[in-house]
Amino acid sequence: MTTPQLFHCLRYSDANRGIAFLEALGFTTTLVVRDDDDPSLVWHAQLSWRDSGGVMLGSSRGEDDPQYQRGVCNLVVAGDDDVDRLVSTALQHGATVVTEPNDAPHGGRNACVADFDGHWWNLDSYPGA
Repeated sequence: MTTPQLFHCLRYSDANRGIAFLEALGFTTTLVVRDDDDPSLVWHAQLSWRDSGGVMLGSSRGEDDPQYQRGVCNLVVAGDDDVDRLVSTALQHGATVVTEPNDAPHGGRNACVADFDGHWWNLDSYPGA
């Protein structure tokens, strides 16, 4: 099996219900990171599709909800330094920063930019579970 390097990302108002729905469709849960104080809050979940695909998802978190509920493309990059480099490159090509580069609680480094048409691109060094 090849490790996926591109994931569709979603946020759910009820991430646990979203996970159950996707499992019913045939996805396999490979990782769920819940909030220690509130297990109903999912910080990050990853579900695999057959041999090489998958989705990442989490609980809705405020002002970014409408965009995440439509979906975000997650690009897995080779390393942490690539996240910062690609944010800089994206800004030079008309993007705006949605989420500053940061170290994710589930591992790796990530950031999110919006392209000139408002599509969100998550840049992530976390390769998935």
